[in-house]
Amino acid sequence: MNDCSRFLVLTTIILLYYCFSFSFALDVSYDEKALTIDGERKIIISGSIHYPRSTPEMWPSLIKKAKEGGLNAIETYVFWNAHEPIYRQYDFSENLDLVRFIRAIHDEGLYAILRIGPYVCAEWNYGGFPVWLHNIPGIAFRTNNEVYENEMKNFTTLIVDMVRDEGLFASKGGPIILAQIENEYGNVMWSYGNEGKSYINWCADLAQSFHIGVPWIMCQQSNPPQGMINTCNGWYCDGFHPSSGIPKMWTENWSGWYKGWGQKTPHRTAEDLAFAVARFFQYGGMLQNYYMYHGGTNFGRVSGGPYIATTYDYDAPLDEYGNLNQPKWGHLKQLHLLIRSMEDILTHAVIRNVEYGNMMTVSFIIMTIEPKKLIPLKVQTAGHGLHAFVNGKHVRSQWAKGGRYEFDFESKIKMKNGTNLISLLSVTVGLENYGDHFDEIKNGIHGPVKLMGDNNQVKDLQNSTWTYKVGIHGIDKKKLYMRENRYNRKWELENLPTDRMFVWYQTTFMAPMGDDPVVLDLLGLGKGIAWVNGHNIGRYWPSFFADDNGCDYKCDYRGTYSNSKCLSGCNQSSQRWYHVPRSFLQDDDNLLVLFEEFGGNPANLKIQTVTVGTICANAYEGNKLELSCQGGTISEIKFASYGNPRGSCGSFERGTCESPNTTTIIENACVGKESCVIDASEFTFPNNCKLVGQRLAVEAIC
Repeated sequence: MNDCSRFLVLTTIILLYYCFSFSFALDVSYDEKALTIDGERKIIISGSIHYPRSTPEMWPSLIKKAKEGGLNAIETYVFWNAHEPIYRQYDFSENLDLVRFIRAIHDEGLYAILRIGPYVCAEWNYGGFPVWLHNIPGIAFRTNNEVYENEMKNFTTLIVDMVRDEGLFASKGGPIILAQIENEYGNVMWSYGNEGKSYINWCADLAQSFHIGVPWIMCQQSNPPQGMINTCNGWYCDGFHPSSGIPKMWTENWSGWYKGWGQKTPHRTAEDLAFAVARFFQYGGMLQNYYMYHGGTNFGRVSGGPYIATTYDYDAPLDEYGNLNQPKWGHLKQLHLLIRSMEDILTHAVIRNVEYGNMMTVSFIIMTIEPKKLIPLKVQTAGHGLHAFVNGKHVRSQWAKGGRYEFDFESKIKMKNGTNLISLLSVTVGLENYGDHFDEIKNGIHGPVKLMGDNNQVKDLQNSTWTYKVGIHGIDKKKLYMRENRYNRKWELENLPTDRMFVWYQTTFMAPMGDDPVVLDLLGLGKGIAWVNGHNIGRYWPSFFADDNGCDYKCDYRGTYSNSKCLSGCNQSSQRWYHVPRSFLQDDDNLLVLFEEFGGNPANLKIQTVTVGTICANAYEGNKLELSCQGGTISEIKFASYGNPRGSCGSFERGTCESPNTTTIIENACVGKESCVIDASEFTFPNNCKLVGQRLAVEAIC
C-alpha cells in the first residue's frame, strides 16, 4: 500500500469515527396525542434519579438497572443551592457534576428530562434556593419581583448555556427531550395574586427565549402560558386533563413517600403503583415519570422539610443503596414492557374502559441580670431544637415533635446572686421547602424570652443586649472531620466519654470486603452528624423512635393510596442505618468522625453490608429466630416451615411433618419490617408432629 492509499484509509477511519461518535440531532415536538421524536409519537416511561443523592460511581449502575426495568428516560431536578452555595461561586464537582450525569444517561441510550426550576421542592433544604438569596435587599421569592427574577435568570441561563454548549439537548444530538421551568407553581399561585400571574408569564417568556429546540413543561400549572406543556403530579393522574392541544403527561408518580425523623416507614404496594400506571395509559396518558425511581441519600445537610431524614429511599423500585426493591422493580418491569410493546396502538387510538445554609444553626444569646427569685426560663422558638445553659451548665434540651416545629421551651433554672450568663443553642433540622411564601417562615429563637418567678413576677429579656454566633466551631472553623487538621494531637485516646452532649468521636475501620453496599448501624447514639474520610454522610438521629400506633403489616393494596397507609416501623428508630457509598471508602484505613449532640454510646457502632436478595435462618425448638435486612425491609417469605424441614439456607425442603400455618405466621410477623424475632416453638406453630428436635427454617426476600 502506497502512502496515498494509507492516507485515504486513515482519513476514512477518522471520518467514520466522527460519524459514530456524535449522535444525530432529534426533532422533538408534540401534538394532542403524544410527544413526537423525529415525527413519530412516543410512549415515555421515565424515572427520577437525583444526581446529588447518589455518587458518580453509582450513576452507571442505577441508570442501567432503570433501563433493564423497562424505562426509556431518566428525570432529574437541578439544585441551585448545591451549585451556587456562595454568591457567584459555582460547584459542579463530584456528585454535582450535572454534565457527567446526563452523559451517563446518554451512554445507556436513554432520554433525559431536565427540571431546571430553579425552585425544586424535592424535600431539599429551602426548596433548592441558596440562603444568600434571602438576604438580598428588596427581594421577594417566586413573584413578579425584579431582584428575584434577575437572580433566577442568571442561574437558569448558566444551566441552559452549560447543557447546550455540551450538546446535551436532543436538538444538538443529546438525550434531553424536555426541560422544566418553575415547579408546581399552580399549587400556590393564588397566594401571589396578579403578581403571580405576571411572574409565571415571565417564566414562560424566559424559557422560550433560550430557543433550546425541545419543549418546556410546567407541572401542576392549569391554563399554562402559551407554548408551555402543563403536566400532573400525584398518586393518580388518570383523570388529569391537560390544556387543549397538549398531550397527557405525568411528571411525578409518587412511587412511595419520604420519611421524617420520628416517623414510621411508608410503603406503596407494587400492585397499586402498577394499577395507577396502567390506568393512566389506558386513559390517554403518553408520558409518566416515577418520583422516585431511585431516591438515594440526603448526604450532608441538604434535607429540608424540616425534619426530613437522611434516607430518601422513598420505597422506590431501586432502594437507597441502588439495589432492586422487589417485588416492585420486577412487577413494574413486566408492565413497562407490555405498555411499550403497544406504543403504536396507544399513541394513535382512543381507549376508554389518580437553617440558613442548611447547617445546624447555632445561636449563642448572652446577657446579664440581677436576679431575685426568678426561676423558670421560658423561650418561644421556631427552631426545631433548643439547648439551654445557665452559667455554663446545661439545664435542659427540647425539640419539636408531632409535625409541629414551633414550641415553647420552659425549664426551671438555678441562678446565683449577681451576674448570670444565659446561653441558648438553637438547632435547625432543614429549612422549609414547600408552600406559598415558605421562604418567610421563621427559624430559630424569635421570642419572647422571659424569666418567671414567684408571685407572678415576669422579667422580659426581649429588649436586653444579645450577642450571637452562627455555625458549629468544630465544623466550620476547625474542620475536625478531616483526616489532616491542626487539632489532631488533641484527641484523647482513653476514657471514652459516653452519654455526654456535644462530644466529638473518631475511630478508624477496615472497609468490608466485597461489593455489597456499606451502612453504619448507629443505634445507641443520640443525634449528630457523621463523616467518613471527610465525606459528610448526613445527619443521624437513631434515638428518635416512631410511636407504636398505625402500622399495617397486612397492607391491602385495594382502595385509594395515601402516605398514611401501609406503614411499618412502629416503636422503632426512624433511621438506624446510614449509607456509606463504596466510593467514600479506602481499602485499608478509613476515618470515621462523629459529632454527637445529645449523648450516646459509640461503642455499639457497627459497620455492616446490605446483601440483596434472600436472607435465611433456622432455629431449633426453644430458641429464637431473627431475620434482618440491615437497612432494607422484608418484602416476601420465600420458604417457611416448622417441623422437620430438610436442607440448609438456600436449599430448604419440606419434611414429612410441619405446622400448616407457618408461612402465614411468619408473613404477619416479618413482612414490611427491617427485622423480626420469632419463637421457634409449638406454642407459636401448633402441629401434631410429636417430633423431638423440631426446627424453624425461613428464607425471605429483602
